[in-house]
Amino acid sequence: MKAVSSSMGSELNLESTIEQVAKEKGIEKKVLVETMEAAILKAAQSVFGPNRELEARYNPDNGQVDLFQYMTVVEEVAEPEREISLAEVQRRKLDAELGEELGFQVFWRPEDAAKARDQDREYGEILKLKQARSTFGRIAAQTAKQVLLQRVRDAERDIIYNEYKDRKGELIRGIVRRFEKGNNIIVDIGKTEGVLPFREQTPRETYRPGDRIVAYVKDIDREARGPQVILSRSDPRLVEKLFEAEVPEIYEGIVRIVGVAREPGARSKIAVTSRDSDVDPVGACVGMKGARVQAVVQELRGEKIDIVPFDRDPARYVIAAIQPAEVHKVIVDESENRMELVVPDEKLSLAIGRKGQNVRLAAQLTNWKLDIISESKFRQMEEEAMRVLQQIDGVTEVVAKAMYRQGFRALEELCEASPEELAAIQGISNLEAAERMKQDAESTLERLRQTHIKAVANRAEPPTERDRLLMVKGIGERTAQQLEEAGYKSIAEVMREDEDRLAIRSGLRIAKVRTIRAATKEFLQSEKQVLAAAREPAPTEA
Repeated sequence: MKAVSSSMGSELNLESTIEQVAKEKGIEKKVLVETMEAAILKAAQSVFGPNRELEARYNPDNGQVDLFQYMTVVEEVAEPEREISLAEVQRRKLDAELGEELGFQVFWRPEDAAKARDQDREYGEILKLKQARSTFGRIAAQTAKQVLLQRVRDAERDIIYNEYKDRKGELIRGIVRRFEKGNNIIVDIGKTEGVLPFREQTPRETYRPGDRIVAYVKDIDREARGPQVILSRSDPRLVEKLFEAEVPEIYEGIVRIVGVAREPGARSKIAVTSRDSDVDPVGACVGMKGARVQAVVQELRGEKIDIVPFDRDPARYVIAAIQPAEVHKVIVDESENRMELVVPDEKLSLAIGRKGQNVRLAAQLTNWKLDIISESKFRQMEEEAMRVLQQIDGVTEVVAKAMYRQGFRALEELCEASPEELAAIQGISNLEAAERMKQDAESTLERLRQTHIKAVANRAEPPTERDRLLMVKGIGERTAQQLEEAGYKSIAEVMREDEDRLAIRSGLRIAKVRTIRAATKEFLQSEKQVLAAAREPAPTEA
């Protein structure tokens, strides 16, 4: 390949600009040069057409981008934009043979074309670019400027991303600068700006430009149009990082934060443990005269904080998490990951908290479903369960109490239990007796269902959705309550829901869910007949 060259100018004298940008923005000069070459080439192709073989080449001697077109020497021209005939080459007295490529420099500034008028007369006819040169000059300058600015912006974003990507999950301090549409807060964090979205702000906190702020770095969004650093004041990990900053034992790893539950702006609970038996984790977090915890509370603008000692025993852990309320009794249901906490009547509201906040945070912290029950309510529930269990043939008060202590509160639980589980109850001697007990429980549950259907059929008012649920085979009071608590308050809602989702939300076993749905479908097909058959005939006059 041979190039026919000459001295020429450019719309842009780039050397000083490239060096300045590379130095100020921390971008490699080589990257900027390649960017400018690509920009000029793109502009040339848009003006001169995509069929020409063009090349943009940066000339470091004069800080300009030269444009060349290459043409192949052929015997007979088939593609005028890419080929030149051997006869034409010989006529122009150019040194080239068949198959070789000639490179012609494209002059795209008027003054450069004037300086090279001889070359222009000689090669202008070959290139056929005269009319396009002035247009290309303008487009090339504009494109080069746009591409360079975009590359600088991209490079700045890359620099910011690389500098802050390792700070994700840390605390960062900044100064509030301004507010954006949507109530987002723009924060000056040093070399760049971060954004505190409205959804990540704490309720009841207000800021003014110039205020200092401490936030948690939640994410670094490389593709964000605005600030890349996403901040948060509502994330539970903000509390964890604030304690880490205030408590040396946490920073050193002696005390560990096991979990954090938070309702931003109102209250938080943190669970802590210590790997050193001589270090009290709660005391370390509270500090002398409460200095450490008060520093965190002050930073969170008065948010209340409960510090809970972690315990491997789930019941003890939950009791600690529900403080300041005292708990008299804990009933654990591991199969449903649920606990019932029995508290004194006068402490019920304290245990639940304002709008259920205390029990909600305790459940979130411990990952257990928690039910708070007063002692009087618990006794009432116990008496009701004992009454129901004693309806089974052969179940005495002693056996019913033994069942209750083993966690059997309803007939459905006995029906779903295995003979081995029932055989462990005091008063049930062997597997054979346990099997009979299971069958008796199923018979009793069915008898109660028929009694309920008869009562509903003979009422003047139509059945409620609760009534209809209890008329389905296999659904007793306990199952109906679980479905209602999960949001399924009607037969239609049970049938409309996916089986797996229904099992997950209600806590029922998948086999139980399938049995219920099959029984519900059967009931819906014969509901009118069932109610009609259960109605007692009206008395006739003598």
